Amino acid sequence: MISPAHPFFLEGATGLRRLALYHAPSGTVKGCVLYIHPWCEEMNKARRMAAAQARALAQHGYATLQVDLTGCGDSSGDFGDATWEQWIDDVVDAAHWLSAKHDARLWLWGLRSGCLLACAAARRLPAFQKAPGFLFWQPVAQGKLMLQQFLRLTLAGALSDGSSKSTMAALRERLNAGQPICVAGYDVNAALAAGLESATLAPAAPGTSAPGTAIFFEISASADDRLSPAFANLIENWRAAGHRASAVKVQGPAFWQTTEIEDVPALLDASLAGLRLAAVG
Repeated sequence: MISPAHPFFLEGATGLRRLALYHAPSGTVKGCVLYIHPWCEEMNKARRMAAAQARALAQHGYATLQVDLTGCGDSSGDFGDATWEQWIDDVVDAAHWLSAKHDARLWLWGLRSGCLLACAAARRLPAFQKAPGFLFWQPVAQGKLMLQQFLRLTLAGALSDGSSKSTMAALRERLNAGQPICVAGYDVNAALAAGLESATLAPAAPGTSAPGTAIFFEISASADDRLSPAFANLIENWRAAGHRASAVKVQGPAFWQTTEIEDVPALLDASLAGLRLAAVG
């Protein structure tokens, strides 16, 4: 029987209230998993997959917490006021709450830009019994590239009249001047854009922290089980930094950006299998 999720507001030192959804583990606690969602419309598209995975994790003994970052979903604040630093604080606060509730291995599970936040937050967490593990769903390697892709959403109307370059330049000029911009209905302040742009999916340098475990999941419509060169490079970088890194390629749609809400059941099964293997590795 699946236990119902428990919603509550995670209070912060600044008075911010982040909506959280706690999934109690069934049976013996095998670990703690904190979900870190992507930004903007990707967060909304991925809600069903994230909820399905959280329920499956809890059913198999993992205490799981989902949190809406500041300015997102039903958390306090406006998206236009959110900053990258505040989002890192949100993840750290949630990790503290979950680790205080259960004395078990912590896993930071991110999707897309959520993976960048997981890396940043891990550097601010105290030394637990073990270094936090990572579950990376289709991680963004460079925040700079993601910001560029996001800004291009404003160019659809400009392509027809040839003003796309000037439109992009105007957006960049506003951000460089510390002014907010509006893209695809989202108000983005300069601090948030700058934080995302500077973020990288970089592991801690050798000797600066205990070795961790990172499981990468690449989702592709192709039946070819070979990793893309970009993913293969990520794995090698993490291994070179002393971490146990592995990768799984799952066939399925890019559910975080599809027009219709999509499911990838194979990804749910692969994530559970990855955690089981990490426990005995």
